[in-house]
Amino acid sequence: MRKKKSVFEGSMVALVTPFRNGKVDEKALKGLLDFHLKEGTDVIVPCGTTGESATMSHQEHRDTMTFVVEYINHRIPVICGCGSNNTTEALGLVQHAKKIKADGVLVVTPYYNKPTQEGLFRHYQYLASRVDIPIVLYNVPGRTGVSIAPETVARLSKIDTIVAIKEASGSMDQADQIMQLCDMPVLSGEDSLNFPLIAIGARGVISVVANIAPRLMKNMVTAALNGNMEEARSIHKRLYPISKTVFIETNPIPVKTALGMMGRIKPELRMPLCEMMPENEKKLAEVLKKLGVVK
Repeated sequence: MRKKKSVFEGSMVALVTPFRNGKVDEKALKGLLDFHLKEGTDVIVPCGTTGESATMSHQEHRDTMTFVVEYINHRIPVICGCGSNNTTEALGLVQHAKKIKADGVLVVTPYYNKPTQEGLFRHYQYLASRVDIPIVLYNVPGRTGVSIAPETVARLSKIDTIVAIKEASGSMDQADQIMQLCDMPVLSGEDSLNFPLIAIGARGVISVVANIAPRLMKNMVTAALNGNMEEARSIHKRLYPISKTVFIETNPIPVKTALGMMGRIKPELRMPLCEMMPENEKKLAEVLKKLGVVK
């Protein structure tokens, strides 16, 4: 089995997109980027699920990618979310990421149209053959209605520019099978499984919780990757309650609400997402207090 070099690893944030009065709030976005640089986040991942790319216009999506890449200015890597269920549309986003010199792209499996495994293979092969940029596959069947089979991941791993997979199926078995079939880096996309996935061989995380507690997430991931399992387990136990609570309603509703409570953004969402139910907001506030990120 050919070993694939780990291009992206460590603690990566699935960044929220702050909105104000219906527009991307660049001032708040800058503040979030400064926060992550200060707190040691390894990689920024804008315009993914947590970034509400589904309700961004194509122009907003491109402008936000550009803003983040230019502001970070190669201080740490930026992987831009470039997924679409329209392969040609995804290609346009990937081409834009290449043009602005993003370090890589995160490409979710095409949602809604439910391609076969062969269709999934061809989608990624098509993108990889047309743009020379590191591609991270993104498997999140709970969102897309389709799961990329470990055997398909193994086929795709033979393509040089496909460098990792973000595994958010919630299945340890799925991640383990990918690791058995190919030596392509797996990144955890399920916050409650971050620690156990690294324990079986994942090389990092693309985390929602890192929006709220970037330093803690960085410390947990670093400890686990360095084999300091007691320290990593201890931090995992601290992070576990928030890892569950940020998903009590559809992501990114709770994480944006949390960042609002922390005073970092205006917790504005785009329809069809809406504010949290009051009882869930109360639960979130309690967990954030215990974590020590709000008073």
